Amino acid sequence: MSTSRICSNCSESSFTRDDVTGNLMCCSCGLLQEFDQFDAQIGGINGPQGTFVHVGTTGTGTFYTYKQRKLFTAQNSIEELTYTLGLTSKNVEIKTMISAITEGEFGQGKWFQILIGACAYVVMRKDDRPLPMAEVASAVGCDLYELGKMIMRVVDFLGLKRPDFPEFDIVHSFERTLKNSQCFAAVESSTLDRMRKQGIFLIQCAVKWFLSTGRRPIPLVVAILVLVAELNKVDVLMEDLAKEVHAVVSTCRTRYRELLEKLVEVAQVLPWGKDITTKNVIKNAPIVIQYMEKKSMLKPCEKRKNLDQPGFDLADVVSDCLRQDDAYKYGTVGETSQKDSQYFLLDNNSERPDIQNVDRLQISPECLSMMYDKFLNEVRCVKSSETSEKAQEWESLRLDLEDCREWWSGKSELSKKLLLKQLLEKDVGLDTMPPSFVAGQLKCKTRRERIKAAKARIKRIMHPLDAGLDDTSNHNSLDETCHGRKRKKRRGTVAGDVDWEDLIIETLILHKVKEKEIEKGYYNTLLDLHVFNSGII
Repeated sequence: MSTSRICSNCSESSFTRDDVTGNLMCCSCGLLQEFDQFDAQIGGINGPQGTFVHVGTTGTGTFYTYKQRKLFTAQNSIEELTYTLGLTSKNVEIKTMISAITEGEFGQGKWFQILIGACAYVVMRKDDRPLPMAEVASAVGCDLYELGKMIMRVVDFLGLKRPDFPEFDIVHSFERTLKNSQCFAAVESSTLDRMRKQGIFLIQCAVKWFLSTGRRPIPLVVAILVLVAELNKVDVLMEDLAKEVHAVVSTCRTRYRELLEKLVEVAQVLPWGKDITTKNVIKNAPIVIQYMEKKSMLKPCEKRKNLDQPGFDLADVVSDCLRQDDAYKYGTVGETSQKDSQYFLLDNNSERPDIQNVDRLQISPECLSMMYDKFLNEVRCVKSSETSEKAQEWESLRLDLEDCREWWSGKSELSKKLLLKQLLEKDVGLDTMPPSFVAGQLKCKTRRERIKAAKARIKRIMHPLDAGLDDTSNHNSLDETCHGRKRKKRRGTVAGDVDWEDLIIETLILHKVKEKEIEKGYYNTLLDLHVFNSGII
């Protein structure tokens, strides 16, 4: 048959129907024609109906609402974040907490990711196995302070208080870091267990020394890990370890330096303690830690009375001497003092004067010299007994210097986790104040010197005739309160080494601001309250 189509091979228009495929075949060349039975699905109202694809559908007859899709996405986000943090077992608790906070609505977006991280942190904190906030913030991909604000909102909403929301457990954080860190993956299990006990001991000593008070705990954990690694000859870099736990390297170095300084202070009890510094304390650290461990295992004993007082009262000494029955009787003093015996020397049957009338007695110089010599002999006896007791204590704490390999025994209770009350009762050879408190006191002392110097300058200007010559030396005493460091010269200093802080203090003094308020150092607040809002130009 002939059609209007032509063969694509020979351009003939003569075709026949193939019995097998049903397609047209050219009568001249025998080529089967393509798209012979193509039927375009077009038509009007009566044409065939296709399948229309809508948003939220998967095939014909399936449709998800917005809430269903939001819940599905939220559950996937929770599972992904808990898997990243290694909290797959806490997945249900985290979902329950988020559902209670959002009233079952959940959510989506960046704020919901931060909420998941905050709830994960709170759940682990409730179980007394807290996660570092920096690790959670890194997994969520948000700022640390943003995560902290969300955690505070979650805690306030749930009304969590102690003991349901305990303090951050730095000992657990140390054990978790030591177990999961890749820096210690190749270390033997026996060495890791030894490092764990040593680290717990040092961390609890650091807590007793207030090195963790008001500070982020993770840098201190890094410092302890680096120290115990050096003691056990394990090569580890502080930079690599700090990167794993998302800590600032400079802060870790500061904590490490503070820890070494405390060990140097403890080492002063050793015979060669004066030669130990922060540079060589690592070589002496095994002996120092052995001393701390044995010191912590000693049972507290009652202190002797009146031995802690460095001075004495001469009136009490004389009164004690007058109370004795067998001393200072007639004939016990030389001939030179017999003429004075009528005022002081007593007979066996004579009544002893009242202790309140001691000042009325007239005592000869010879008798007073004898009493003083006897008192000195008693003091020497007390000192010798005290020295012998210290020698006995040192003998009980004697260190085995011949075998330094076995310097760690691990028998102290500080090698295990203790409560804060139990920890503070232990003696590790050093009792100190918080570093922040000491620094604050030094700053207040420096500001007091500045205030004193500023008042002297004001007095010298306003009353030049009354100002003394010693006022010029008041400001030079500021350098003595800065740990021996020289004051850094700032831009804008004037004659007499007066900088911007001195000028601000002078301004506040002239505006009648109290010295106690100036010592706190809140200069901007004081200027706003007393200078700019006072109406005085």
